[in-house]
Amino acid sequence: MSAAEASTTGSSRVAAAAQKTLSAKAERFTESVIREMTRLAMQYNAVNMAQGFPDFPASAEVKEAARQAISDDINQYAITWGAKELRDAIARKFERTQGVRADPEREITVCCGSTEAMMATMIGIINPGDEVVIFEPHYENYGPDAILSGATPRFVQLRPPDWSFDRKELARAFGPRTKAIIVNTPNNPTGKVFTRDELEYIRDLCLHWNAFAVTDEIYEHIIYDGTRHISMASLEGMRDRTITISGMSKTYSVTGWRVGWVIAPPDASTPIRKVHDFMTVGAAAPLQQAGVIALELPPSYYQKLAENYLVKRDRMLGILTDAGFRCFKPSGAYYIMTDISGFDFPDDLSFSQYLVEKIGVAAVPGSSFYDDPKMGARQVRFTFCKKESTLAACAEKLSKLRPA
Repeated sequence: MSAAEASTTGSSRVAAAAQKTLSAKAERFTESVIREMTRLAMQYNAVNMAQGFPDFPASAEVKEAARQAISDDINQYAITWGAKELRDAIARKFERTQGVRADPEREITVCCGSTEAMMATMIGIINPGDEVVIFEPHYENYGPDAILSGATPRFVQLRPPDWSFDRKELARAFGPRTKAIIVNTPNNPTGKVFTRDELEYIRDLCLHWNAFAVTDEIYEHIIYDGTRHISMASLEGMRDRTITISGMSKTYSVTGWRVGWVIAPPDASTPIRKVHDFMTVGAAAPLQQAGVIALELPPSYYQKLAENYLVKRDRMLGILTDAGFRCFKPSGAYYIMTDISGFDFPDDLSFSQYLVEKIGVAAVPGSSFYDDPKMGARQVRFTFCKKESTLAACAEKLSKLRPA
């Protein structure tokens, strides 16, 4: 064997050995389709109606607070589980809005966004063999979160047009191995806001099977048409069985700041804090300081936030309906799920590819929100957290679409 052949053979063996060590967990899910669509929007110079980040300015008061914090040299590590002032502010706001008192010293952990908050929670409470109930369509992170934490996901369908669930199906999903159910309300991608009656039914199952409710409430202030956001932790019997996740990203239009938090009973907070510590150490200190100012904004801020998004929602519903989509009207959050059956495409993937390349609008294929991609093959999600000029550009480009 020549030296060149030996080198090639050796390299192949090294590559094969390296391949054997790669994570089997990571092989079970793909990269984020939402973030991929943002990259495609940039590649094709398309209007990005895929990823849910506002393209308008955040509150001047909140931005100034961040600048001031940096000037005041709040630039070193905060306490791992969050600056005391921010944890105190989170506790005050949770009691003010949901009537639930949380101990900032033992029950609140500040994380690098609600995404890390969810991952730290899952790793912190899950053992191999545990099961986690997940409604679908669901935010695309929940499936990988379950896999990475060692849980087996059990999916329960939310069915259009009102995204209701079959109570018998949900009851069958629970069992002796159920460690938790993830409840995202207001919901991404559907815009569903779970009613008190629905939450109480979920509560009863959690109590019966001794399971946690892990609630993602990041869109808690973005609600429409007289609906009301209800925290699971506020329901009788659920104070010590609920892990509440939220953050600054959506409410204060600072998705790039990555400041989120977990409110959990002490027994759950302890492992969550351990995982968070070794995963990220802590969220950005000056942005935590700015969060104190944000969380003390008056009720009028949240009222105006919902009113402004209502205008954008109705504007986007009109744009999509005129373009030939069947829309499922959201009651909360800032997304619209649509049915693409009126267009002559075999599935959501081919349609979304055509939309971004030829029409110039990026959306998210519905299949990315389901365990079984076929369930979302006729659905596409759009966001509307955009300024008017962006919505107008979207309308102009979608006018080129021709329904079948």
